[in-house]
Amino acid sequence: MRNVLISGAGVAGLALAHWLRRAGFAPTVVERAPSVRPGGHAVDVRGVALDVLDRMGLLADARRARTRMRGMSMHDSDGNELWRSTEMTYSSGRLDSDDIEILREDLTELLHRRVRADADDADDADDAGGAAFLFGDSIAALDQSDPEEGGVHVTFASGLSRTFSLVVGADGLRSGVRRLAFGSESGQHLHHLGAHVAVFSTDNFPGLDNWQVWVRNEQASYCLYPVRGNTELRATLGFMSPPLDYDHRDTAQQKALLAENMASLGGDTGTLLEAMRTAPDFYFAAMAQVRMDHWTRGRVALVGDAGYCPSPLSGQGTSLALVGAYVLARELSASPASVADALLRYEERMRPFVALNQALATENPGQGPSEESLTVAKNALTLGGGDGWVV
Repeated sequence: MRNVLISGAGVAGLALAHWLRRAGFAPTVVERAPSVRPGGHAVDVRGVALDVLDRMGLLADARRARTRMRGMSMHDSDGNELWRSTEMTYSSGRLDSDDIEILREDLTELLHRRVRADADDADDADDAGGAAFLFGDSIAALDQSDPEEGGVHVTFASGLSRTFSLVVGADGLRSGVRRLAFGSESGQHLHHLGAHVAVFSTDNFPGLDNWQVWVRNEQASYCLYPVRGNTELRATLGFMSPPLDYDHRDTAQQKALLAENMASLGGDTGTLLEAMRTAPDFYFAAMAQVRMDHWTRGRVALVGDAGYCPSPLSGQGTSLALVGAYVLARELSASPASVADALLRYEERMRPFVALNQALATENPGQGPSEESLTVAKNALTLGGGDGWVV
């Protein structure tokens, strides 16, 4: 069992591709977008996930690329300041922590370069396990019905057809692999947390200097923070609501929903909604968790948000993705002849860690988890070592 298909070139997919290649596998990454996706909000890498980056040789680079916030201020619906802090921000936690807040696109660029370097370092990339990329394509069908094949027959949207020893869904909250592998059960795994959120980039029109600004009322809120040396702004807009029926590929419809539900909020809301209309990296989704009894079915496995999204409310989605990718690759390396044994150990090791980190999202609604709970959750798994696997 050496050829593995990974769906999704995000944090989980790229990290898994690296570790599988290091373990001697031949990973292929398929990504619907034409390249590694740009944009996105700042994400956090905490606790044991920092050890994963360190073992990848990326920790120093990630620290150099981290955000540089000096603090944050909270404002009411009209934009009047209520309080401020120079010790923490809602997005990253304590500013004196060793944890890292980094733009998602910067982290995925570091991971993508690492995977590309893996292939360059191999004597013969085609022969030595350098990861292959299929951009602009996606998985259309999975077939595990032929036990003699000992793998998964995959049909791609492009018409390409291949058989892989293992297929891994690292394709996010609305995972196509999860839908194909778990069928009608897939919709039962999404648990709505009562809100929707949008993220996009725009000019730093307020002139913020490494400072995060929040404006909110009982119905809606937005968060602004500058990046790229204060030359750009990342905007996160959200509103409370039950599940909404909308087309997940229709950004015009999503923008209209956002504008309608942000109407009660003052401050710079009007300027932000105008910037939203032309933002090239607009992203909209429900605040939701993925909760599943099993993350594997036959020779299909899920990693990161596809299997156990904790929601942005936990602040731990990126860390779960990095750690999950490492653990899955490690277990596959330990049992290359038995996929079933490897996937069973992957689930056994990750489940307690996932449970603690998902619980952070609902511990204190509207306030965020306590520092004590976060400290326990982010460190609730050890990577192991001393067996030469990471060398």
